[in-house]
Amino acid sequence: MQDDTVSNSAEEPPEIDSEGSVNNGFFATLRGWFGHRHNHTLRASLEDVIESHETDNSTSDIPPDARSMMLNLLRFPDVRVDDVMVPRADIIAIEDEATTSQLLKLFDEANHSRIPIFHETLDDPVGMIHIKDFLRWLTADDIEENDKQKPKTVCRPDADTPINKAGIMREVLYVPPSMPASDLLLKMQSTHIHMAIVVDEYGGTDGLVSIEDVVEEIVGDIADEHDIDEAEMIIADGSGNYDADARAPIEEVEALLKIDLLPDERDEDADTLGGFIFSMLGRVPVRGELVRHESGIEFEITKSDPRRVKKIKIRTRPQKTD
Repeated sequence: MQDDTVSNSAEEPPEIDSEGSVNNGFFATLRGWFGHRHNHTLRASLEDVIESHETDNSTSDIPPDARSMMLNLLRFPDVRVDDVMVPRADIIAIEDEATTSQLLKLFDEANHSRIPIFHETLDDPVGMIHIKDFLRWLTADDIEENDKQKPKTVCRPDADTPINKAGIMREVLYVPPSMPASDLLLKMQSTHIHMAIVVDEYGGTDGLVSIEDVVEEIVGDIADEHDIDEAEMIIADGSGNYDADARAPIEEVEALLKIDLLPDERDEDADTLGGFIFSMLGRVPVRGELVRHESGIEFEITKSDPRRVKKIKIRTRPQKTD
């Protein structure tokens, strides 16, 4: 890790900002109310009250988004890091020996404010670069060399400068997938480091979590001025079948098909449609493969690579075979 990483004091709680940061004391209080050290009876009772109030009072004076946020808040202590992380296959990162011009292009394509940096492989992450620090480096004349709150520039801006020579890399946190998301949020707040690499038991990279990913578990999706609405995960093709993204939540698929694809004892096996198919086969299927569920529904793999499924055709009316 580079020595020029910014180190901020954790004594003053940060204010709410555009990137989802919130006051430390607020979440410390919530953790005390609903933490794992307390029994879950109160939380369960509050959930029942909110849900029954929603059912019995269609004209409730509590807005739907507020009810949703309260329920999310009550359930937040049970959320783990691996519930909110971006899986390894979806991480957008760049090698530390790439040039700053390549980094600029990646920032433009990814539309992210932070890009993780790795050395040789994604299993060796070395930090991250924030777009603000990168822009300050590109306009080096505007950088105050004595300002300890910003990384120091060690070279003049040049498109061919390797990322690891630009002196703008910051630290990331390293956390296990089993860590409670509430603990990670407090750690991000106290360290002022808002990106964490999720590492598996062998030290390899399992996923990535930003502070926005964690906060969204409470407040719902956060979109800024630069976010582009994602295409729907599941699209009807007009013939009773569907074209689906493998990342579609399995609950959404089950609600659409009005069927329970996984028995209760296996509900934890998969969160996405792609994960469900992998759990059925025990391997990554190839493009063109047809997977039949016991209900009669068929899943045709329309796009995949050796690591994962990407696109799936859901056939509610199985094809006739000769």
